Amino acid sequence: METWVNQSDTDGFFLLGIFSHSTADLVLFSVVMVVFTVALCGNVLLIFLIYVDPHLHTPMYFFLSQLSLMDLMLVCTNVPKMAANFLSGRKSISFVGCGIQIGLFVCLVGSEGLLLGLMAYDRYVAISHPLHYPILMNQRVCLQITGSSWAFGIIDGLIQMVVVMNFPYCGLRKVNHFFCEMLSLLKLACVDTSLFEKVIFACCVFMLLFPFSIIVASYARILGTVLQMHSAQAWKKALATCSSHLTAVTLFYGAAMFIYLRPRRYRAPSHDKVASIFYTVLTPMLNPLIYSLRNREVMGALRKGLDRCRIGSQH
Repeated sequence: METWVNQSDTDGFFLLGIFSHSTADLVLFSVVMVVFTVALCGNVLLIFLIYVDPHLHTPMYFFLSQLSLMDLMLVCTNVPKMAANFLSGRKSISFVGCGIQIGLFVCLVGSEGLLLGLMAYDRYVAISHPLHYPILMNQRVCLQITGSSWAFGIIDGLIQMVVVMNFPYCGLRKVNHFFCEMLSLLKLACVDTSLFEKVIFACCVFMLLFPFSIIVASYARILGTVLQMHSAQAWKKALATCSSHLTAVTLFYGAAMFIYLRPRRYRAPSHDKVASIFYTVLTPMLNPLIYSLRNREVMGALRKGLDRCRIGSQH
């Protein structure tokens, strides 16, 4: 930690950002801020609905509330600082602030990836073993699933934050990104970080492919169960149950694999920035929309809430 203390006394880093002050970029910045606001409001609303409506006190919605909490924290980790730097014209971030961004980002992405994988197991139990679902997915199991997801992300985030921030950094300290993204930061290190980058790549492969393997195995079992169903209604119900989760998985894992599993020679900072915007802002906005607009129970809870507000305002 000595390096951290010594470096925190000096200047921090300069984030080059993703937007210039051209008309086109001002429009794009405005779009990103609208998406950020929708993501913020959508996730807060979804957490609130799940908390207040007794009909949504089921394992699936408990997991969904945790997913929304992770998305909420993820958009708040990077976007406010990016917006503040863009609007003020300042591009700086303190050394400690940079470390916190790395730790939170790695923690939340790791936790969300694992939770999405374990949510597939929940869907498998619900469809393949509906009679045993309340027993197999009891409160203790639900807490173990969410607890392990959070613990996995927190440990990974802390380890990577401490290691990365203990490297010595020199030169102009210009990070070619809109937040303290770890791989962009390592390019500024005064020492050879190739071994650590290889370890990080191996960790990313594990963190992405381990939950992804749970998803593939769960959906293979679900497909086997669905093919044995003779009722068209049962088919539709099973597909409706899984479609929202599959959409969320595709968005999250598609962007994450594009950034972290590409060979180094194919990486370009501009591509990484766009992909990062996609899954740090766009995906957290889309998740509550996917799970609410395509879900009768959530829409029902929303209608009931709006009716209560209407009745209350009339009195």
